[in-house]
Amino acid sequence: MLTHILIHDFAIIERLELDLDKGLCALTGETGAGKSILVDAIGLVLGDRADANAVRSGSERAQISATFDLQDNAQAQNWLREQDLDAAHECIIRRVIALDGRSRAYINGSNATLAMLRELGEQLVSIHGQHAHQALNRRDYQRSIVDLQAGNDDALNSLAAHYRQWQATHTRLAALTQAHERREERLDFLNFQIDELRAVAPLPGEYAELEEQHARLAHAGQLIANAQQAHTLLFDADPDVHALLTQALSALEEAACHDAALHDALELTRNAQIELDEAANALRRYLDTLELDPERLDTVESRIALLQSQARKHRCQPEELPKRLAELESERSELSDAGEQREMLQREITALERTWRTAAAAVSHARQRSAATLSDAVTEAMQTLGMEGGRFLVVVESNPDSPPSQHGYDRIEFTVSANPGQALQALTKVASGGELARISLAVQLAATHDRHIPTLIFDEVDSGIGGGVAEVVGRMLRALGARHQVLCVTHLAQVAAQAHQQFAVSKAKGKDSTRTRIQKLDAEHARIDEIARMLGGVRITEQTRAHAAEMLRIAQNGG
Repeated sequence: MLTHILIHDFAIIERLELDLDKGLCALTGETGAGKSILVDAIGLVLGDRADANAVRSGSERAQISATFDLQDNAQAQNWLREQDLDAAHECIIRRVIALDGRSRAYINGSNATLAMLRELGEQLVSIHGQHAHQALNRRDYQRSIVDLQAGNDDALNSLAAHYRQWQATHTRLAALTQAHERREERLDFLNFQIDELRAVAPLPGEYAELEEQHARLAHAGQLIANAQQAHTLLFDADPDVHALLTQALSALEEAACHDAALHDALELTRNAQIELDEAANALRRYLDTLELDPERLDTVESRIALLQSQARKHRCQPEELPKRLAELESERSELSDAGEQREMLQREITALERTWRTAAAAVSHARQRSAATLSDAVTEAMQTLGMEGGRFLVVVESNPDSPPSQHGYDRIEFTVSANPGQALQALTKVASGGELARISLAVQLAATHDRHIPTLIFDEVDSGIGGGVAEVVGRMLRALGARHQVLCVTHLAQVAAQAHQQFAVSKAKGKDSTRTRIQKLDAEHARIDEIARMLGGVRITEQTRAHAAEMLRIAQNGG
């Protein structure tokens, strides 16, 4: 349960620190005093989105810290343990919000994401807002209440996962079927392209080699002339390089006999003569292999032209033609196997749908049980909320043959008979505003009966009711406080009198600022004064104060 909350610079709260106990806790105060600000702060701690308006004017950031006692909450302790967070009997959640709306969150001192706050918060607190009766008209909200009462969270997550698998496989089959309709036309075109490319038979690396051959054949005459000229200058001229080098070598050998300093020059000249001989041999071999071959040149040019033509058709480079042929053959193979793939996918879809229907049946059965329990509980509550003889029935229409969906195959509708003898009709058609508010409250109270969430917050859910009905609502909330910690923002004295503890919310206006204060009413006279204010308005008489004291005495004594 929530044991402590500390707020700094949030909205119009400068600093607030509250210690909370078990049972029913009432938050009361004048309209506009900021009673719901505390609920908003708790919502932020539990992962609600924040904006810059959360920061009090003139401050740099807002900070909210909430402490929870987990001694009786094994589920939350297990979650903390799985997240490698401190899983002791106490949990502290802190949220810091900057002026630009960005925020940081911490669980037991460790960084946390908003998703983590929401996931943990669902196991700690359930907030019932003042506009719940408006949402009650929506089918999806009605379904969520039934599922909540049924404890269908895990089953629904599994059902949704099965549906996503089924949907994804169905999409793949649809795409394959659509492709199959153009399959024959595409296969004919692929066969033509493949046959044409196979006839050309491009080889890896072939185009680069052809370009080299073409460069050599196209310039064969010039290459022969240049090579012959080089060979002549080296060996056949008058004088030639070889003869001159031989004369130089002879002169150096004779001179080196008299001066050792010439040995290096002599050695270099000898090496030059050796390399010159090797160059001459290389030129002779090159000239032996080189000849003018116009026919081979024509063959190479024709082959290059053919490869370039195919490359233009396939919009690729000539050297990429072998890869393109392999791609076309792979696509043809896939299309040829499309029929087998479709059959495989159809078998997979059938199996997935069977699994989904099994999961949907389990969810539906849980909903049927939950609907019966919720119908009885709400009908019973209506009798004490000024709607004697009224009936409430949750209708669950199941269609096991319907196509798979994320939420199963049930259609859920809340129906009501507000007066004796009146036929059950859809809630949206028969309930007035006041009746809808009371039915909504009855639904929320009934839906929390078997919940394991320790802290329940009701934010002005008692709006639209009064008199004896208000006293009944107070007693119901007090009874709920025996099983849960209940925080209730209320404007009804009858509800506040039933609380185990009460906080008064007030607004203090200064010259340049406005602040909200929340004060715990420990003294009996303080509670009597506040309840008298709620009863009597601006002018509080002794009679009003006596009425408030009596209300408080009767409520606290269980009268």
